[in-house]
Amino acid sequence: VALICSYASFSVAFVPFKQAKTVLALSAEATAEETVILNSGVEQLKRTLEREYASFFSPMERDFYAEEVTFDDPMTNLEGIDAYEKNVDMLSGKNIVGKILFRDAGIVLHKIEGGQVDPHDGTISDIITRWTLRMTFQALPWQPTARFSGISEYKIRGGGPKGVQVVKQTDYWDSINIAKGGGYRKVPKGTAISHFLDQLKPDQFAAPSAGTELPYQLLRRGMDYEVRRYPSFVAVKTNYERRDEGFTELGAFSSGMNPLSPALMMVPTGDTNQPKSMMWPLGYALPGSSEPKELAAAAQKVEEWKDTCEIVTIPEMVVAIGSFSDASVEPVVRNADRLLREALQRDGLDVSATTDVLAFAQYDAIYSMGKRRGEVWIELANHPW
Repeated sequence: VALICSYASFSVAFVPFKQAKTVLALSAEATAEETVILNSGVEQLKRTLEREYASFFSPMERDFYAEEVTFDDPMTNLEGIDAYEKNVDMLSGKNIVGKILFRDAGIVLHKIEGGQVDPHDGTISDIITRWTLRMTFQALPWQPTARFSGISEYKIRGGGPKGVQVVKQTDYWDSINIAKGGGYRKVPKGTAISHFLDQLKPDQFAAPSAGTELPYQLLRRGMDYEVRRYPSFVAVKTNYERRDEGFTELGAFSSGMNPLSPALMMVPTGDTNQPKSMMWPLGYALPGSSEPKELAAAAQKVEEWKDTCEIVTIPEMVVAIGSFSDASVEPVVRNADRLLREALQRDGLDVSATTDVLAFAQYDAIYSMGKRRGEVWIELANHPW
């Protein structure tokens, strides 16, 4: 445990979302020329951060960091540019410890903002990044993958070879640092260590998935929920009264097509005559494309099955996910939906426009044995991603 906590504490040191001003400027009164230099330096720094995230700091561009720069995350405190670079090299597998412990480490940058220069005094507001980090711990036999999402706050001052320098970076994890209402606050290191170790536990007795999973981009790993971005996908859809009948209908239609998991169910809420529906994803938009390709096999069956099935295209969406492991019966699903809404509202996410339907997903076959994998889904219209 000590070894894991010592070496796996990536300066997932990333801060609160309030863009505080860093009172670290060139002088008390900035000239017009100094302001131009600072603005240019900030833009260069933002582009540098984008490159460093995309390459996982290969290389780390040291000219943008002060020698005495400090880094702080829920598990780690580092001081000095050399200490931070060694930590990143370890996670990316550049040194011997990293090669033994980790593989497939990477960080995805979702958003970067801030860094405004005050023309009156030259102060620079904090730069905020929003990201997702993953790394596989290969030293354990089952090789678990840990995932973190959060934000980083960079405090900037004028000076250095590039005109501006990072003097402090603080990271917060969405899973443990979000305060009620959506801000961020510090937590004890023991909380962070326990959370990290929980991600390394093996997942035992889980029922196998019914098919290859529809891919997604993890945007947030929060406390008791996730937020994901799904690409546009094409699916076969049917209405149903009993779920086993829906599975039978879609199974017959998609025979030979290798449908994806999960099966997605939509149940209208309140007083409505709208039917319950189920759909199975058949294909999705590849990176760089906004729409999935037309599936010839499905198109050929549409006319024959027009009375019971239809082909639909679902646009890209950002979805909040709450998981449950019991069978997908109504009381279980409704309770999971309630808990998810409470967690999202606690963390400052808007779900006010998503009460007309109960959406849930089932990954395993309908009569599978073992620990089930079910989810409730709430599409987010307003979100920070």
